[in-house]
Amino acid sequence: MIVPMKKVHIILQYKDRDEAIRTLARLGVVHIEQQPTIQTEDIKRIEDQILLINTALAVLSKRYNHLKPEQIEQKPVSDWHRLCQHLIDCEKRLEQLEEYGRSLRSTYETWKPWGDFDPQIISQLEKKSIYVHFYQIPVAFLKNLPENLIVQVVFQRAGLAYCVVIAREKVALNFEEKTAPKMSLRQMEKRLAIDEHTIENIKKEIISHLTHLQALKEKKHFLEKELELYKAANSMRQQAELAYLVGYAPFDTEALLLESARKNCWAIVITEPEQTDAVPTLIRNPRWIALIEPIFKFLDILPGYRELDISLVFLVFFSIFFGILIGDAGIGLCFLVLNFWAHKKFIKRLGSSQLFILFYILSFCAIVWGILSGTIFGQAWLAKSLRPLLPQLRNDATVQSLCFFLGALHLSIGHLWRAVLKAPSLEALSDIGWICILWAAFFLARYLVAGLSLEQSVLILFIVGSSLVIIFGARRRNILRGIGAGLGNYLLSVVNSFTDVVSYIRLFAVGLATVAVADAFNAMAADIGFSSFGSAILTALILAVGHGLNILLGPMSVLVHGVRLNVLEFCNHIDIKWSGFAYRPLRQ
Repeated sequence: MIVPMKKVHIILQYKDRDEAIRTLARLGVVHIEQQPTIQTEDIKRIEDQILLINTALAVLSKRYNHLKPEQIEQKPVSDWHRLCQHLIDCEKRLEQLEEYGRSLRSTYETWKPWGDFDPQIISQLEKKSIYVHFYQIPVAFLKNLPENLIVQVVFQRAGLAYCVVIAREKVALNFEEKTAPKMSLRQMEKRLAIDEHTIENIKKEIISHLTHLQALKEKKHFLEKELELYKAANSMRQQAELAYLVGYAPFDTEALLLESARKNCWAIVITEPEQTDAVPTLIRNPRWIALIEPIFKFLDILPGYRELDISLVFLVFFSIFFGILIGDAGIGLCFLVLNFWAHKKFIKRLGSSQLFILFYILSFCAIVWGILSGTIFGQAWLAKSLRPLLPQLRNDATVQSLCFFLGALHLSIGHLWRAVLKAPSLEALSDIGWICILWAAFFLARYLVAGLSLEQSVLILFIVGSSLVIIFGARRRNILRGIGAGLGNYLLSVVNSFTDVVSYIRLFAVGLATVAVADAFNAMAADIGFSSFGSAILTALILAVGHGLNILLGPMSVLVHGVRLNVLEFCNHIDIKWSGFAYRPLRQ
């Protein structure tokens, strides 16, 4: 549930603002209302320090992300500022050496076919009016060169002759000339060896400071909290000798705030938030409902303070949708095993079993649906040996009808919830009307898509629902004015309701595709068989590829379709815009 919030006004003497902010941080319950922050020297200093630490941490991460710092004994650091600057300087030196090494190595490979020579000798020859040039000349043009030139072909490649041209005066031939390097090949080799040795020493120097990784992270965390406190203090509004702030706190912390105000001699006013206030959202649920929170965090969505927390409905229907979309007990079992392995391997790193328990539930739903429909790595190969517990789930029309039923039920829950919240207002009857229209759409969808008989109650449901929506759908005191306003949106909304119910057919379609892929690869494998060692390997490879494809694509289909039905279709009917922002109290 979304926790009710109280709006908190605190007034104190301006000279006490820093201490007051630290006191509030120790309490850790007040979410400060965002105000423009004055950029002070203290704030700028801390931001620069955080940037310095982030850059140093990036050096460690960039160079040695393949290592596991948790296996390295961590040590405190006496001068973190000096350490960070040292790491940054090492990284800059490393980048310079690596860039220079790439350039020198390219030059070395270019001149290696020419052989080793000392470029200084060429400079000395120029002082004696002997000029040495390096040219790249097509072989066909060699005989056309002036006779006063000494031309020595060093090597040929792709119809080109790489030549040394010697003359008593400077020459300029109409061919590509190579500029002599600044050092000989032997000198290049020596320089590369020295630089590689230096690079290895710098890398060892950087890696030696992984022992201070945790200390740097802790210092960064401390500075971020300090920055938060400074910004909160500098964002406080000032009037003469007084300073005041506005924030929000959970309703059950009111006594704590009042007691703290008495101890610190603050003036405090605690009221209900106004409709125009931007109130943060805090959700508290029992542990078994909170299992769905990782999905919300992954999607980065949060209901607004005045919206509804649909965690329970989301968890129930998302689990059902997962089971239908995966639709295979074999794949569900694979997910279960993979989740068990990940749980054992990563539980210490994540520190919470919440996500793993959620995937145990989802895998179980896929296994149950697969057993009920007789689908275990496909259906065709089990057609004679295994009968489904519910043979009706092998009938396309029945499964389609079930999908439409889930859609109508899912969306009706949203409107029923809204009706309960609006009661005893007559506007609640509008949502009752939409429930009638949704079930009329359900029967119509069964008839049009699944080919089942059309119930006679469809027309009654549609007429009753339409009447309630048109009459009570607008928030007007005057019913006649409400009728006019309701008619404006009625036709579009009723079509949307029908298409929303029909959109649940995606559960059937994706589940059917999963079975079709499995059966297709099973048939290919059966045609090859296990008659020989080679055919057995090929058959196993085909089965691994086919079912592996379903294992990879299954979670993607759930993310696209299962999440969409909850976040879009359902939330449109329950009027959730996901406009919330998280409650983040000032906390030390």
